[in-house]
Amino acid sequence: ELGCAVLGPTCTFATYTILSTPIISAGSFGLSCDYTVNLQRLLPPARKVSDFVINFWEKEDNFKPQWKSAYIVILKELKHSDGNFNETQRIELNALQQIDYYNLTKFYGTVKFDQGVFGVFEYGERGSLRYVLNDKVSYPEETFMDWEFKISVMYDIAKGMSYLHASDIQVHGRLKSTNCVMDNRMVVKITDFGCNTFLSPGRDLWIAPEHLRQEGTSQKGDVYSFAIIAHEIVLRKSTFYTERCSDRAEKLSKVITSYFRPDLNLDTASEKELEVYMLIKSCWDEDPEKRPDFKKVENLLGKIISKIHNQDNESYMDNMIRRLQMYSRNLEHLVEERTVLYKAERDRADHLNFMLLPRPVVKSLKETGLVEPELYEEVTIYFSDIVGFTTLCQYSTPMEVVDMLKDIYEGFDSIVDHHDVYKVETIGDAYMVASGLPNRNGNRHAVDICRMALDILAFMGTFQLRHLPGIPVWIRIGVHSGPCAAGVVGIKMPRYCLFGDTVNTASRMESTGHPLRIHVSQPTIDILQRTDCKFEYEMRGETYLKGKGTETTYWLTGETGEDYDLPTPPTAENFQRLQQDLAQMILACLERRLRGSVRRRKPLSSQSKEGDEDRVSEVESEGGPPEYLHLATVDNTLSTFL
Repeated sequence: ELGCAVLGPTCTFATYTILSTPIISAGSFGLSCDYTVNLQRLLPPARKVSDFVINFWEKEDNFKPQWKSAYIVILKELKHSDGNFNETQRIELNALQQIDYYNLTKFYGTVKFDQGVFGVFEYGERGSLRYVLNDKVSYPEETFMDWEFKISVMYDIAKGMSYLHASDIQVHGRLKSTNCVMDNRMVVKITDFGCNTFLSPGRDLWIAPEHLRQEGTSQKGDVYSFAIIAHEIVLRKSTFYTERCSDRAEKLSKVITSYFRPDLNLDTASEKELEVYMLIKSCWDEDPEKRPDFKKVENLLGKIISKIHNQDNESYMDNMIRRLQMYSRNLEHLVEERTVLYKAERDRADHLNFMLLPRPVVKSLKETGLVEPELYEEVTIYFSDIVGFTTLCQYSTPMEVVDMLKDIYEGFDSIVDHHDVYKVETIGDAYMVASGLPNRNGNRHAVDICRMALDILAFMGTFQLRHLPGIPVWIRIGVHSGPCAAGVVGIKMPRYCLFGDTVNTASRMESTGHPLRIHVSQPTIDILQRTDCKFEYEMRGETYLKGKGTETTYWLTGETGEDYDLPTPPTAENFQRLQQDLAQMILACLERRLRGSVRRRKPLSSQSKEGDEDRVSEVESEGGPPEYLHLATVDNTLSTFL
């Protein structure tokens, strides 16, 4: 979080005696070591520090130091200090620098930046012990972190604390699972010791009761902290876990005012667990004098480990091989599990991509990143839109319009899935579908589009608006066949688009059609006649298409041997009258819906109801639906019959 410094023999910013090897911290920026005070060298994040180190030494320049080894370190802020250490602080830092033990993190010195003064410490690659205990996927309970491994973790902590108590530092004061880190070899190293003039003990669940009541540090207080950590290791649950209480502040209060400890069930413990449980219980005794010192804890844990090895009759080499085999099996299981998750996620992503773009296009984009535009000699294109959509929107809220289109298009999409067609796009109330691309299918493109159009028309014959029951929803459909070019357009939000005169003609076929009619061009009829399918159609005659002139067109009415239950299309006269009266019909429907909701909310007396029924009948007689529409009420739901 705080940055990264390149320190070496030529660096002017180090405030301690430079070691014989350079130090590179795991941060995001660093001061240069070329005597240029204001120059900064940008460094990559911690995961790429190793790459930086390699490239740094391969680069030739006159300012590069002459050593070629590097360590990743961590910087910790030394609060309440400006770098001008007093006598007490210098003695403390010198004592800290003298500590060099396998289970204690190495302190290299201090460094001063604009942000403050920082201590430079050895870095634990696997993170804190608390993090490892929480990660039950990478470190599973029975295979990797078994009982012997848990004992060895406690043993590492006990050895480190035993050495620390015997040193000039004498006491830790801040021992907790987050201050124990693991290196790449799963060795536990204690950190954050010393620096008592810079860091305060705080009030955590690891602090001994006597020091919660009266601030201070002691060796027996460290033993209590070890007991809480050992409890975390054994159960692999939250710090100070107890079923009786989960609130941190409440736990601290109970520890201060009474004898309150985490859950540790001695009755159900096995023989090998009982010995460790008794050790933990003695370490968190309320009386500090009754707690064992770390030398005794270290010896007891060492005996437990030896006993485990003797019972198993295996040497250290056998134990190591067994652990490697367990780790290998667990790794295989983990890889298999992650592979299954990866494949499931990949399939979900592919499914989503296939909903947005054609399958061959997605495959080409994934393999090469490019999609070459392609010319198709013959495809069939379908267009449809909603008649009177503008009027419907005028008397509907935006959410009602969204719900209306959602209901309609969900029905269309379910029909599309049953045919060899590709949904190109929807623009407002317009719905565009094509067949014969991106996969060519001979003459089947015209057959599939026509069958799909008949299914959609049958669906619209039974469709009802949720917010305007009884109001007819009619669509126009246009179909045309011909050559077409297709390709992906755009980098952001790419779309598979169709280009060519065939697209324009199909759109003209739709716009010049009639409600509840499938308007088909001559080229499409010619293709249908080349197939074995028996479609039924009737000639409309000569139709003027903008930009094309006069063309012979047809109405598709069905397929021999198939019952599509198509709605009866209105006559030209009725359609013109519907367009004129649609707004009045919507207003009457809204008025009836409003009156119905008021009637349901407020029951009226019988006399009032009779008066209302008279008024309703008057309204329906004066402003009811036109004579060419018969509105029948069935179970309080208005249904439209043409």
